[in-house]
Amino acid sequence: MTTPTTPTPPARREPERLPCDIAELSRLFLFDKLDDDQLTWLCSHGHVEHQDPGFVFREGEPAEAFYVLLEGSVALYRRVGADDVEISRTAQVGVYAGAWHAYLDRAETRSYLHTLRVLEPSRFYVLPAADFSEVMHTWFPMAMHLLEGLFFGQKSMQTATAQRERLQALGALSAGLTHELNNPASAATRAASTLRERVGRMRNKLGLVASGAFDRDELVQIIELQEKAVAALAEARGRASLSALETSDREDEVADWLDDHGVPDNAEIAHSFVEAGIDPQWLDDHVGSIPDDVAAAAVHWLGYTLETELLMNEVEDATTRISTLVDAAKQYSQIGRAAQQEVDVHVLLDSTLTMLDAKLRDIEVVRHYDRTLPPVLVHGAELNQVWTNLVDNARQALAEVPADRRRLTISTRRVEDWLEVEVADTGPGIPPEIVDRVFEPFFTTKPVGSGTGLGLDISWRIVVGKHHGDLRVTSQPGDTRFLVRLPYTHPEAS
Repeated sequence: MTTPTTPTPPARREPERLPCDIAELSRLFLFDKLDDDQLTWLCSHGHVEHQDPGFVFREGEPAEAFYVLLEGSVALYRRVGADDVEISRTAQVGVYAGAWHAYLDRAETRSYLHTLRVLEPSRFYVLPAADFSEVMHTWFPMAMHLLEGLFFGQKSMQTATAQRERLQALGALSAGLTHELNNPASAATRAASTLRERVGRMRNKLGLVASGAFDRDELVQIIELQEKAVAALAEARGRASLSALETSDREDEVADWLDDHGVPDNAEIAHSFVEAGIDPQWLDDHVGSIPDDVAAAAVHWLGYTLETELLMNEVEDATTRISTLVDAAKQYSQIGRAAQQEVDVHVLLDSTLTMLDAKLRDIEVVRHYDRTLPPVLVHGAELNQVWTNLVDNARQALAEVPADRRRLTISTRRVEDWLEVEVADTGPGIPPEIVDRVFEPFFTTKPVGSGTGLGLDISWRIVVGKHHGDLRVTSQPGDTRFLVRLPYTHPEAS
């Protein structure tokens, strides 16, 4: 009995070597300024080879050679997670790839930075990496130093600026969140302090009740009134609020009723009654039949009860708001969650809008959500950065139009196997001559010091590079739309 063996993958086929023609090299834009001696050197140290369709080299492999396309077509890929994502394809003679950075002689340049694939039978001029480095150092010493400085300088600047962009966004959100948390926290503190004072007054009234000031039937009436008043308050919470003028008029009416029934110093009580939805008609129906000597005490007890309930409602609303903000911050940052997971995109959108709520106060925010959309597999924290960039850009654009025309609309829908999120605003629009440049790194239309020009570039990298999706923009005055498309079926699952 023989032991089965695991099949080994086929070895990469050795490309066919062809003659090197200095006349052909001289027609390439890379070499058209070289003299015959230099072209001869290139042919003697390098060679021409034929490549059938397939991979020439893969990202991460040792960078051994510099390739220049002489004939055919190729595609270039970058590794994103477990996938090779195509970033360009071309048949342009003279394009190059491979160990073009060998002259830098740094650790990060000793491996191929991309994957190169031949799409149809092609010919390349191939120069070993060591010879390419010698050419750069010997023939172009000053250019080599300039290129090295440019390469690493731009890389460092982009990294630092991208980090600054993220920190700026985080700082703005943190400042807004601190402000938003402080308001309900202060309200809860004030309500709790007032509540302690009101409960103290109720204890005094309870002492009066305990002293026998009311008989059993009167106490039953007061307790029944208390329950009806609390029920009226609960019902009033679901109704639309009165305007300031309507509230003032209603308080005057209630105060007049109380005066007529022998209840002095009633402004505070009238305010609590109106907030609870109690008007003169309610008082006639429920308190009017009680004897005046009992009615005054009953009204004061109802006032304390309602004020206590209102203060507890205020504490509840404040703590609920704090809980909502903390939950939104947790959803926004995706703290404690896997880097990639299936989520309801509306949860991400709503957490972002909550975080930006203070900045959107003077803007009409419209949500056209398709709540039937299934969850999508995404990097939640990074997508929230995309929503932040798109919404904040819309907010800044809307600052340029009158307040009654400021509308931000966020729509979600499914188109075939894509989830689409559209962020639209009624701002002045992006000029046609620059709309195609908005995703370029460092390109910005904002005043100097107001933006880095990396927000949309980062968004594009997250949507397209990390999620294999699509990000595009259409714009005209009064209607700018950014469309994010996320796949439901990921390439690695196909």
